[in-house]
Amino acid sequence: MKNWKKAVSLTAAAAMVMATMAPVSVFAEDETFKIGVIGPMTGDYAQYGTNVYNATKIAVDEINANGGFNGYQAEVLDAGDDQGDPEKAVNAYNDLLDKGMQMLCGTVTSGSCIAVGAEAAESTFLFTPSATALDSITSGSNEFRMCFTDPAQGTKSAQFISEHKIATKVAVLYDSAADYNSGVHDAFVEAAAEDGLEVVADEAYTTDSNTDYSVQLSKIKDSGAELLFLPNYYSDNALILQQASEAGMTDIKFFGVDGMDGILNVENFDTSLAEGVMLLTPFSATATDEKSQNFVKAYGDAHNGEVPNQFAADAYDVVYAMQLAATDAGITPDMSNEDISAAMAASMLNIELDGITGKAKWTEDGECDKEPKAFEIKNGEYVEMK
Repeated sequence: MKNWKKAVSLTAAAAMVMATMAPVSVFAEDETFKIGVIGPMTGDYAQYGTNVYNATKIAVDEINANGGFNGYQAEVLDAGDDQGDPEKAVNAYNDLLDKGMQMLCGTVTSGSCIAVGAEAAESTFLFTPSATALDSITSGSNEFRMCFTDPAQGTKSAQFISEHKIATKVAVLYDSAADYNSGVHDAFVEAAAEDGLEVVADEAYTTDSNTDYSVQLSKIKDSGAELLFLPNYYSDNALILQQASEAGMTDIKFFGVDGMDGILNVENFDTSLAEGVMLLTPFSATATDEKSQNFVKAYGDAHNGEVPNQFAADAYDVVYAMQLAATDAGITPDMSNEDISAAMAASMLNIELDGITGKAKWTEDGECDKEPKAFEIKNGEYVEMK
């Protein structure tokens, strides 16, 4: 990990002094903070990127209507579509810089975030809602994360399964060629032993063999596993659930992490197969608290009744955390990206967000400190598990 990464430059310190002054804009009305978003807007994981982009715009509109970022308005630039590809993400980053981007909500996926982080290090404030790989935010002191890391999800999953006595014999089926899947898997298997869980089957596949899981599922069925842990994205998990049903695996429980979120919206997927599926995710569109319901309504109103997923919720909270940091730092739109970045990075250690994904603070390494939530799918809705 990084050394103490929030050292404040003299320029940033000077910017912070401005926080004691009233945030009265002396600039032209069209001088605004410009926020960029990079993620997969098309392709297999477009559901992630479009949710992030849509939620970012909703949050910015709300904040603008309630005083803005340190008294200034903000605008969201056209999304950078990287299709989950790191090279395309870097191209999108440079394009957004050309358009005046000063802060980045992104990138959405880990590989892209690592690539863009190397470009943005110490120069552009980067706040990823959803990049979970450990090294997604290790390039500079100006990089932060809203979500949990891959290992944290694996560890927390094993703890939750054990503490709630959901199962004692568990199996795992995961994509061993993907950093996200294998990172969660490795931490889960390690934590399982510590939490009294027996891993009776540990099966893998690769991205180029993710259409037929019959061999792996047969071994898992014969292993006596009470629960199958699936640290994969929803597209793979939908097919796994379908083939598990066809194999007669009706008595086994299924448990996933945030990559499972979105499974109810997979095209042509029989959602009844997801009944009883459990997952760790920080947000549910069926939550009853006022903040969550207001967000769900705003999202649906703006997007023809579409229901936001966890990635949207994380992005929404990212923007509100940005607003808190911007006000704490006293930044103004005429400052350079480097000065904005340094001042925002320092102020991130001062703020606490009471968001729709939970109460959150940030460490000097840019990590989010909050507790995970677990949900079970019942009748096509996420019901929080206690």
